[in-house]
Amino acid sequence: MPAITLPTATSSCSFRRPLAASSRSSSFLLPLRLLPSSVHASLRSSSRIMAVSAWDAGRIPVADVPADSMAVKPPSHPTYDLKAVIALALSEDAGDRGDVTCLATVPKDMKAEAHFIAKDDGIVAGISLAEMIFNEVDPSLKVQWFAKDGDHVCKGMQFGKVYGCAHSIIVAERVVLNFMQRMSGIATLTKAMADAAHPACILETRKTAPGLRLVDKWAVLIGGGKNHRLGLFDMVMIKDNHISIAGGVMNALKSVDQYLQQKNLEMPVEVETRTLEELEELLQYATKNKTSLTRIMLDNMIVPLPNGDVDVSMLKDAVQLINGKFETEASGNVTIDTVKKIGETGVTYISSGALTHSVKALDISLKIDTELALQVGRRTNRA
Repeated sequence: MPAITLPTATSSCSFRRPLAASSRSSSFLLPLRLLPSSVHASLRSSSRIMAVSAWDAGRIPVADVPADSMAVKPPSHPTYDLKAVIALALSEDAGDRGDVTCLATVPKDMKAEAHFIAKDDGIVAGISLAEMIFNEVDPSLKVQWFAKDGDHVCKGMQFGKVYGCAHSIIVAERVVLNFMQRMSGIATLTKAMADAAHPACILETRKTAPGLRLVDKWAVLIGGGKNHRLGLFDMVMIKDNHISIAGGVMNALKSVDQYLQQKNLEMPVEVETRTLEELEELLQYATKNKTSLTRIMLDNMIVPLPNGDVDVSMLKDAVQLINGKFETEASGNVTIDTVKKIGETGVTYISSGALTHSVKALDISLKIDTELALQVGRRTNRA
């Protein structure tokens, strides 16, 4: 597939040079034409936009964000192409014509300053990713942040601003906010659950939005959680279906031990157990054989009660049976209301799919007229 091209405008609002598609991601990249040259002529010089304040001197221009400058680095994945994800997000918004509303209403040489406003309390995440997106749309944009990934923001707080070509800011706006709102929602819930789960560590699962695996897991790290396996490749995880097909938990683990030895592979191995009998069978095998087992999942050993509480006695019994020989992970019936009690059982980890599959986005806006935005926000109790 040919390179993805962001055309260069003739004005001071310069768009990014062509971005070559990598071989591993080119199969799903779409053409990205934010401002087709055929539409430039339709810009009306008489269009008006509200005057905005001048950008203070000495601001840092947006650039590709090096990993060592990030507050929290993203997880490392061998094939995930974050730039391709950004390009795809911009492309699906731009289509084949670009932003027709901006083309009709915003003079191409107009400069603007827009402010990020939190419309709810929470943990902000996606700041580093936002810089990458702004840079992809227009490297001449300048940003300033008053918070970093992982910081707490309050409703009504202005925590960053961007200055430059008004058209570029508006083109980037929704893609930036979509990522930031989702990531901030994940980080906010993760922070609450991680604090409650202590001393156990909170993990997410693979129940992430398709195509956003690394982004979702990055948000969990920003929120103070830890990452479970990134995919099918970096950890052996023997689950119920594997056990059923193998004819039992011992047969499944034995097959994994043989496979790793034959392939000369070293990686974490986790086995899901659903009953104390299954757990005892697994421990018996591990006692009598050299095994690669590193972690035992204690699945659905947290029993919900009619009054909304949970019974963790089975989970406690399982932790005592393991007696520190292996890492332990509790899963099932994990909520913000139950996680504290689960963490007190002595498990090493608590995994929650809800961190990413049921995320409530944190409301964030990017506004040029901040006074009016705050006025409206106060009227609707969102600022």
